[in-house]
Amino acid sequence: MLKFTRIAALAAIMSIGASAASAAAGDYAFEPVNADMKKGDDVTVAVRLINRQTGKPVPDAVIIRTRVDMAPDGMAEMQSQVTPLPAKEPGVYAFKTDLPMAGRYQLSLSAKVQGEAETVTGSVVIKAAK
Repeated sequence: MLKFTRIAALAAIMSIGASAASAAAGDYAFEPVNADMKKGDDVTVAVRLINRQTGKPVPDAVIIRTRVDMAPDGMAEMQSQVTPLPAKEPGVYAFKTDLPMAGRYQLSLSAKVQGEAETVTGSVVIKAAK
């Protein structure tokens, strides 16, 4: 009986360690580097991708989808084109877009993270002022 208890305890410890070591897409989040911008053309919007478990930025993710629109202000059909810019800091992803009027914009993103099977998706809200 004691041998069975030790084996069960060892199996439980191993499964806990395995689940803690493997991340899931929900363990990542995008956050704005600066949530307040000036409206205009060719505005640079930057987001940081962080690992929620460690709090550290995630470098070398591949952004596979982006969209900027005014969904937070009820105008999802009002969208702008998004152009990726070179990374200046690990874990920070920058884009050029137009924010033609004052209001709230939503930047929606999908990314592939190294070692993660699922696609990481998220969005950030930025505010454009006059």
